[in-house]
Amino acid sequence: MFKKILIANRGEIAVRIIRACKELNIPTVAIHSDVDSESMHVRLAEESICIGSHKPQNSYLNIAAIMSAVDITGADAIHPGYGFLSENYHFAEIVTKSNIKFIGPSAEIIKKMGDKIEAKRTAKKLGLPIIEGSEGKINSLEEAKKISSNIGYPVMIKASAGGGGKGMKLVKNKNELDSALSLAKQEAKKYFSNDEIYIEKYFEKPRHIEVQILSDKKNTIHLGERDCSVQRKHQKLIEESPSPVLNESTRQDLLKKTLEMVSKLNYEGAGTVEFIYDNGKFFFLEMNTRIQVEHPVSEIRGGIDIVKEQIKIASIGKTSLKQSDITFRGHVIECRINAEDPNKNFQPSPGTISVCHQPSGFRTRVDGAIFQGCKITPHYDSLICKLICQGRNRTESIQRMLRALDEFVIEGIATTINLHKKILSHKKFINSDFDVNWLVKENFY
Repeated sequence: MFKKILIANRGEIAVRIIRACKELNIPTVAIHSDVDSESMHVRLAEESICIGSHKPQNSYLNIAAIMSAVDITGADAIHPGYGFLSENYHFAEIVTKSNIKFIGPSAEIIKKMGDKIEAKRTAKKLGLPIIEGSEGKINSLEEAKKISSNIGYPVMIKASAGGGGKGMKLVKNKNELDSALSLAKQEAKKYFSNDEIYIEKYFEKPRHIEVQILSDKKNTIHLGERDCSVQRKHQKLIEESPSPVLNESTRQDLLKKTLEMVSKLNYEGAGTVEFIYDNGKFFFLEMNTRIQVEHPVSEIRGGIDIVKEQIKIASIGKTSLKQSDITFRGHVIECRINAEDPNKNFQPSPGTISVCHQPSGFRTRVDGAIFQGCKITPHYDSLICKLICQGRNRTESIQRMLRALDEFVIEGIATTINLHKKILSHKKFINSDFDVNWLVKENFY
């Protein structure tokens, strides 16, 4: 097992990783920016080191500073969490060449599956159904017009290196194509330093369904699927498992095809394969080669600590788990609590948390890094914690979540807690009559 793990991240995921390391008796190193010196992950780690200013490129995205922290502290492994450098193949390459273990798949796999165009080609080659669209990057407006006309409007323009809704543009007709193409390329260049874009058929009422996997290159298992269809601007707000729209035959087909694909990738660690589900059919969307924000949903339902398994696989090169070891229980829902004001167009709400009371109780879990007196800065993602509830069935899970949301008290900043209450109480959510565009159509904000 590793002698010391450096966590190349911050916030709730850094805290989550520290908890797993403590249970494995592995000391941790927290890196932090100057404004994060009093953060929870810094307080909980055995060691901490400031690596730069509040700007992400000077700290959490600063590879040289992170590797210097490794040298100073003597860490022999790095856990990247999610976001920041977690899917940066160049970072994974540098870590590995420095004889430090990168807790995740190889740089080669990150590069292959991180490029959306290449991932789509790979998935197709390995037998997964893919969304109709361009075979590769779009090189000209004329090419875009031809492809869009062939598959039929509406279409979606996407950044090859994209994520989080950046570099994505919906095109409803040919008159919108030129400007949307230009804007998508500009966004892609700005956020990912790569302006390659591609085109896919746009689905009017799709569900977003993903499969959690664990693999040690030789053995691959799944922890079931998650339904992440409650979204705002392509950002997930609520996730649940199992998906209430899949019948058992479709579910088993989805899980089987996912395992078949991943088992051919020489994949190591945790990962998620994402799909669009529409009219009874599923189509490969992308693969995330890291831990997901919503991993607790699968942990609770499958009874497996995914972060611990990541560390074990990275340390000894194999997992002791077999698919038969996984027993799924009940229904699990997660709400992402963000420091945003839904009444002001989701404007970020930085500030100091003056009152903080977190819910507890039967089958109720909070993953976060907040506390009374905690400072929420404007410099990073607005996610402050996640509330996860399990019930014997979906109805009980919803009721438990509503009870827990009522208990949650956060003062000093605006949050999305009341929005979650509104969503979970809505008839269409209760009846699972929604899709990824539902919140916009229902005028929730």
